[in-house]
Parts: sequence; structure tokens; C-alpha cells
Amino acid sequence: MGDPDIRLLGAYQEWQKAVLQPFVNKGRPSQESFETVSDIPVEALYTPLDWDSAAYLEELGFPGSYPYTRGIYPTMYRGRHWTMRQYAGFGTAEESNRRYRYLLEQGQTGLSVAFDLPTQMGYDSDQEPARGEVGKVGVAIDSLSDMEILLQGIPLDRVSVSMTINAPAAILLLMVAAVAEKQGVDLKALSGTIQNDILKEYSARGTYIFPPKPSMRLITDTFSWCAQHLPSWNTISISGYHIREAGSTAAQEIAFTLANGIAYVDAAIAAGLDVDVFGPRLSFFFNAHMDFFEEIAKFRAARRLWADIMRNKFGARDPRSWQLRFHSQTAGSTLTAQQPDNNVARVTLQALSAVLGGTQSLHTNSKDEALALPTEASARVALRTQQILAYESGVTATVDPLGGSFFVEDLTDRLEAAARKYLDHIAGLGGAVEAIEQGYIQREIQEAAWRFQQKVEAGRQVIVGMNRFGGEEPPNREILRVDETLEARQVAKLANVRATRDAARVEAALAWLDRVVVSNQNLLDPLMECVRAYATLGEMVGVLKSHFGRYHPPVVL
Repeated sequence: MGDPDIRLLGAYQEWQKAVLQPFVNKGRPSQESFETVSDIPVEALYTPLDWDSAAYLEELGFPGSYPYTRGIYPTMYRGRHWTMRQYAGFGTAEESNRRYRYLLEQGQTGLSVAFDLPTQMGYDSDQEPARGEVGKVGVAIDSLSDMEILLQGIPLDRVSVSMTINAPAAILLLMVAAVAEKQGVDLKALSGTIQNDILKEYSARGTYIFPPKPSMRLITDTFSWCAQHLPSWNTISISGYHIREAGSTAAQEIAFTLANGIAYVDAAIAAGLDVDVFGPRLSFFFNAHMDFFEEIAKFRAARRLWADIMRNKFGARDPRSWQLRFHSQTAGSTLTAQQPDNNVARVTLQALSAVLGGTQSLHTNSKDEALALPTEASARVALRTQQILAYESGVTATVDPLGGSFFVEDLTDRLEAAARKYLDHIAGLGGAVEAIEQGYIQREIQEAAWRFQQKVEAGRQVIVGMNRFGGEEPPNREILRVDETLEARQVAKLANVRATRDAARVEAALAWLDRVVVSNQNLLDPLMECVRAYATLGEMVGVLKSHFGRYHPPVVL
């Protein structure tokens, strides 16, 4: 400990004796203990004694430089705001297209597409498992015809498209590419993101189709195909969002997300891909949860960890491969059906934590999402929240405004250390795929969710308007109701596609796909021909399923 630290320690101890203790002795003590929502202890006061400033260059550095703790770009929002997306999609492609165009008119700068459950699971709208679910939690997409309608009038050379789709992600990506071709857009300029993160589906979300190994083949085939045909497209968004929504802690969200990222990089390298070819196109998706400072520290810790993993574990040489670029979404699981207007305040704080944490893209939830899909009016308020942060709050004026905060730096270090412990344990199990197959990650998430729920039920975790400060609420709320006739209309539209397409071309394309599945060739070329021929999603998935089989999860206790 150097002389300045000795002087500071002496001054700190004198403050405790002369100022703090007399105050407490007057009968004004503070609460006995505080902790973050993820159970990390929080001290009453932080000083330079809590942070090793000598490690500044190694642990913080400068924005746009390794290890990227302070941000991946040197000017961050001084040069360009984050991409403002609103996750949207419901009913038919026509209805969703109207919502997208409305949001773009309101100043949104990128699309974020929500698909209905049948589409996420690879079913056509007329298949039995889809009954009653068509268009309910997102838009129904059965063929290229629907994607053409969904993106009608949207200039794909100027608007990036993000899609929350996983098991059939390659197929939906190819549909967007086929629409871009029809618009005359150079595919090399097409920008956007597919989530394409199947591993978190097995541990946290459940919209899987195939077992892990063939699913990983689809992902690495997508990496390879896009490197050649869609070099500006983000081929995967490795998602911690749903891990957190399932109940994980902040440290678990970091660790399980990066463990999945390691598994994808391992699989791509094993498939013969150069880490610096696909590495710069990897992106991440994190939850912006309720504990303000913990979330800011979480984003900073994740950036630092990923930079270390890519540079030192995988030997990536291109600095772009070291950068953790991420989209964030405010936490749907924190929204309450009780007193839903309170959700505007929750979303604002969560969005601010994502901005102060250095997000590249952001979705803000609407206040009514604990009740139904958002109305147009509530979606506009959610978008305006981002715009107020960007243009009125002043938080974009300097890069990493909380960098150097003794509290934030200590919390960043603690989260990184906790995440590293999980990563080491997962590596000892053989990696993320093996950890999922053994049920380890699922159990850890379930136990964290149970501990949090215990705190809520005991009143130790206050949820305003739910377990404290409740009251009478107006009985009538305006919520979005999906038209019950849309399923019949979607099924009729699908029947028309089947009746009017070139049946011989469809049959030949599906036969080509069937031959390639049993080879080691890339699956996306025959899938693209199937898409162009207007084969349906269910038909393509059916061919893959006949060889890959369907995944059945282990029982986790």
C-alpha cells in the first residue's frame, strides 16, 4: 500500500470514528445490509480503496480499445446513437407491416421481428400443432409470400432487420435475402441480425426443434454461407435475455451466454472456419433488468470477458473479433399487470442502464405487455422513452460516464469473477452443450429463480404495486386484441400459395435438400432454392426433421 493509500485509509478510519459512528449512535443507523437483486453485497460507501487504479490500463483502458470495458467504439453515442428498435409482430404479415411502417415513421431506426409460436417451432399455419396459436405472440410466416408482404415498402438497403428466430433461423434469413433480391438490393449490403441461438432454447426458452448437434450444423452452415453471400449480416445473436427472463442472476446471465458463445466458436472452428472470418459478425443480446448499477456493471464485465476469451483462448487477431457488440431489451419479466403505468418508470430506468452500459441497439418494452401485445399508443411511448434518453437527457455527451465510479468498478470486478467461476465449471463439464445435456445450466437457473421468488413472497424484494403499495385500479384497460378470424385467413392464404406455385420446382428443391442433409455439404444453398420456389416453412423443416429427429429434453429436478 503506497503513501496515498495509507493517508486515505487513515482518513477513512477517522471519518468512521468522528462522523459515521456518532451519527449511528444518535439512533439513526442504516439498514443492516444491502445487496443487489442478484445477491451481491453492497457496501455503504465506496472509495479508491475498493479499486486498484494501478490496473487501469489492463482492466479498463480506453473506449474502442482492448479490453473494451469502457465501450467498443472510441466516441460511442457522440458519433451515433444506438439503433432504436421496437420488437413487434402480430397477426398476419399485412398487420405487422402496417405496425413496422408506423414505427419507422415515428423515428424507429431498425426493425425487430417477433414471430408467432408455430413459425418459431417450424410449423405451417395449417398444421395441427399450430391450431389456436397462429399470429398470437408474433407474425405468422409460412412462405416467401408472407415475407414479401411483411417487408413490403420497407427499403432493405437502408433499414436493418433483426429477427428473434432460432431453430428455423436459417430459413427465415433466406426469406429476407430473397425479398432483398426482388427489391434489387445488393446482398453484400444487406444488414440485420438473426438470433439463431439454439443453445439457450434448450436451457431457458424451449422453442427448439432438432437435437443440439444437427442444430449446431445449421448454425455453422449459416456462418459460412453468410460470410460469402451476406458479409454485413450478424449471423447469430447469442442471447442472455431469455436466460435472465427464466430467472438467472446477472452473473449467470453473463456466464451462460458466453459459454454458449464459446460453444459456437468451437463448432465453427471445428467446421473449418477461420475465427477472424466469422468472429466480427458475432453479436449478443442481453437483458436490461431492474437493478440499475448491477446491470451497467454486467454489460462492462461481459465486454471485458469476451475480449479476453476471443483474443487469448481462440487466438483471434482481428480486433473486431474481440468486440462484444450487443442488443439489449428491457426486462419483460419485471413488468406487472397491477398498476401497469408503473412499468413506464421501470422501462425508463432499465433503458438508461443499457445506454450507460454501452448498448449498440435497444428495444424498450411497452407498459401493457404484462397484459397483452402492446397497443400502438403504448409502443409509441416506449419508443419516445429511447428518444428522450438520446436527445434530452445528456447521457450521450460523454463516453462511459460511470467509468471510474468506485462502486461500478468494484461491481464490475465482482460480476466478472463470479462469471469466470461458472465458465470454469462449465468447461470442466465439457462445455455448454454437455452442461445443458446434463441439466446443470437448467438447474442453476431454476434455483436462482426460486430464491428470488422466495424474497418476493417474503416481502424482502419489493415490487411496487404488487407486494407493496397496492390499491384500487380502474377496471377497463385498453389492450390489443388479435382478430380471432386471422387463423382462417392465414390458412386460406397458404392454400393459395400451394395452389399457384410451380409444384415441380418445389418438389425438385425439396429433393435436393433431402440429398444434401445426409452429406456434409452446406444446407443453405438447397434451402435458398426451396425458399425461392415458395416451399413452405413446414415442408422444409419436415425434410430436416426426417433426418435430424426431434429433441426431447432431459428431466431436470
